[in-house]
Amino acid sequence: MRIALFGDIHANLEALEAVLADAREQNCTDYVCMGDLVGYNANPAECLEIVRSMNCPVVKGNHDEDACGTHSLDTMNPVAANALLWTRQQLNEEQCDWLRKLRMVRQVADFTVVHSTLDQPTNWNYVTNRFDAMSNFSYQFTQVCFHGHTHVPRVYVKDSKVHEVNADSVIIEPGAKYFINVGSVGQPRDGDWRSCYVIYDMAHHLIVFRRIEYPLEITQKKIIDAGLPEMLASRLAGGR
Repeated sequence: MRIALFGDIHANLEALEAVLADAREQNCTDYVCMGDLVGYNANPAECLEIVRSMNCPVVKGNHDEDACGTHSLDTMNPVAANALLWTRQQLNEEQCDWLRKLRMVRQVADFTVVHSTLDQPTNWNYVTNRFDAMSNFSYQFTQVCFHGHTHVPRVYVKDSKVHEVNADSVIIEPGAKYFINVGSVGQPRDGDWRSCYVIYDMAHHLIVFRRIEYPLEITQKKIIDAGLPEMLASRLAGGR
């Protein structure tokens, strides 16, 4: 099996289409989504429908939860809240119901997927360093767990200690545990504007990170035309 693991799409249709096209070219046989299909960008319904039509495992992200709710967004970053209020107007009840029913954590084959963390998946905590990752490993009962949420590709390994390793490609070694952030399809935040996703070659115990270009200017124009905050368009070019 060659599994494409992707997430944090954030309604970026052009990026999603480019990632899925690359995954097909890389002979991926299966797909798994880390959540946050919506928010920030201008094609929430279209991205949701593409992922839903794939009938692949999906876990719920915080933007998915906020987009299908009626609760106040007053405590959220104003730019993100603005985009989510707009997103709520773009989704129909059936689409919202599908988002509501997504699970927080799933086991797929012999690995686990979650949007944020395993210790408190509903609190949407961020893992930004090995100290954050330590508490997650106590709740990780498979050798490998994939997640998203920070929009930054990272690989944390627990063997004799917890440490971070290079996030280009990783061999899964016996006796170690891996907590892997697959990066973001629709809004990378590591200084590289290109979409990021992961391929897990289970037969060879190999994980490879892929960076894919997409027509950025089209996505930016859609954001402006939709009346969303201009910052959401400009930040894409800097991978922030």
